[in-house]
Amino acid sequence: MKKDLQNLDAYLLEAIENINEDREVTKILLMDVLALIQKTQENHKDVGTIAAKYVETLQRSNEQLVKIAGLLQKRQTEDANLSEKDKKELFDLIKEAS
Repeated sequence: MKKDLQNLDAYLLEAIENINEDREVTKILLMDVLALIQKTQENHKDVGTIAAKYVETLQRSNEQLVKIAGLLQKRQTEDANLSEKDKKELFDLIKEAS
């Protein structure tokens, strides 16, 4: 069980690192799109949807971080006993972040 928790911790740290890296890239891309949008109305029509996608990406990463934090908190308060549902949710989050 301890080895599983160590692997889980490694995966969680990797997922958090990936989320943070994705957020940084997305922020840079979003700032570029916002600068382009501000130049002309035509640009706004052309890349407005792209900006919305970048904002959605940031929102999903926020949700992933909140979920991971909640599961880590739950793990601490429940003596590291994760339910099968919690394990599946963590696995799904890690897959999304990779």
